[in-house]
Amino acid sequence: MDKPTEEHSVHDIAKRLAVRSRLPPLNALRAFDATARHLTVVKAADELSVTPSAVSHQLRTLEDALGVQLFTRNKTRLKLTPHGEALLPSIRAAFQMIASAAARLGDSVMMGDLVVSVPVGLASRLLTRHIGEFMVAHPEVRLKLIASNEDKEVYLPSVDLCIRYGTGIWPERQVRLLSHVELFPVCSPAMINGPLGVRALDDLKHHMLLCEDGGTEWTRWLLAAGMPASGFRMTEMGNAHIAIEAALHGQGAALGDSLLVGDDLAEGRLVRLFENRIPAKHAYYLVCRHEVCENPLVAGFTDWILGKVRTGE
Repeated sequence: MDKPTEEHSVHDIAKRLAVRSRLPPLNALRAFDATARHLTVVKAADELSVTPSAVSHQLRTLEDALGVQLFTRNKTRLKLTPHGEALLPSIRAAFQMIASAAARLGDSVMMGDLVVSVPVGLASRLLTRHIGEFMVAHPEVRLKLIASNEDKEVYLPSVDLCIRYGTGIWPERQVRLLSHVELFPVCSPAMINGPLGVRALDDLKHHMLLCEDGGTEWTRWLLAAGMPASGFRMTEMGNAHIAIEAALHGQGAALGDSLLVGDDLAEGRLVRLFENRIPAKHAYYLVCRHEVCENPLVAGFTDWILGKVRTGE
């Protein structure tokens, strides 16, 4: 069978849509765009904050609507068919036009008060270094940050948006995944290069392991690395931010993640100990009232913080 050209493929699809007299569902197009970029349903689902089965369902819906197969599937990855390759540029161009129009409209209405509640660690280690970018882009926004990880702000009408580290379950609230995180040990350059430097796991017994949860996460990390937790000195620091600050000052080793210590690692203030990492028990989520999730201020800040996290900044 001859491979369809881009012109003929798009023309054929357009004719099929004309017969059906309607556009494909928007969610199906978003699922197609995300899957085409990642070539895995799992990563596309993670980006869209839905389940892999939901993405697969949307792809089948789109293929049924168009009457063509868009992907070929094997055990590990997907591959665009000629029809999929021909359709993708048009879909992406359409999304870009929509995004540009929304940005122009958003710029005219991004003004007013915005109250955001953020965990102390994320506020001090990420937002304080980058929040100016948001404010320069949106000078008419009056932003108030509340440093907290308590659930009470989630249910306060005076708070527009919460970033929370938790299970992802907040009844009667709109919840969107911000980021899963993995934990790994970090310390100061002075500690790793000092007279009691760290070259092997046993060397950590000469230093304090700075923790925030009674040592639960450190115990999990040590066990995953093949070491029992006995013989290690753990010091409770109250929260991750304080533990990381203590590590910066050479007081011991802390468990960090890319969101909290990414800048410190990149700029040499902290160094990573060992390659072993474990998934954190919880994740970071964006939480707000259903009636405000489409508010331009909330939506604009949400898009901005998602962009910062996904680009690793």
